[in-house]
Amino acid sequence: MGKRKAFEIAFVGLKPGIHEFTYEVNDDFFAEIENREFENCIAVVKVQLDKKSNFLMLKFEIGGKADVVCDRCGNTLNKDLWDEFNILVKMVDNPEEMNQLEEDPDVFYISKTESHLHLNDWIFEFVSLSVPNQKMCTEEEFGGDKCNKEVLEKLKAMEVKEVENNANAIWKGLENFKNKEEDNN
Repeated sequence: MGKRKAFEIAFVGLKPGIHEFTYEVNDDFFAEIENREFENCIAVVKVQLDKKSNFLMLKFEIGGKADVVCDRCGNTLNKDLWDEFNILVKMVDNPEEMNQLEEDPDVFYISKTESHLHLNDWIFEFVSLSVPNQKMCTEEEFGGDKCNKEVLEKLKAMEVKEVENNANAIWKGLENFKNKEEDNN
């Protein structure tokens, strides 16, 4: 329960206007999550809450670093995390029904009687989305000390075979065309 309280905002006592919160998350925060695409995560999550009378505007800024597996060679890379996300939280009488009907993922509903905003799920989601889609070395690093040379050699050999196979397939098609033309004459 203590872990959950560390990532919640008691917004009822806040005055209308902008309020800022900062959270630091690491692998302990993600310990219960299986099948995540990163390890050794150290992220800072800045949350800007703009409180209005019937809704809350939340802006999440994610920054930090995490270890990911290279898509090309399979070795571990340390990548920067950075992104921004916005969520509109509306206070309504029937939040469960409204959340089921809402199509916009950036809009969330809570009960008018709610006093705390729980950020755990959003923090996990936004840190996960901050991991780069393509997890590869930069062009300058490619083939360097961090790359798995064995895997790169196998990929290169497979690429050469694929080019040879494609080249043969192209000519085979042309031979068929040539044979049909000779039959017509």
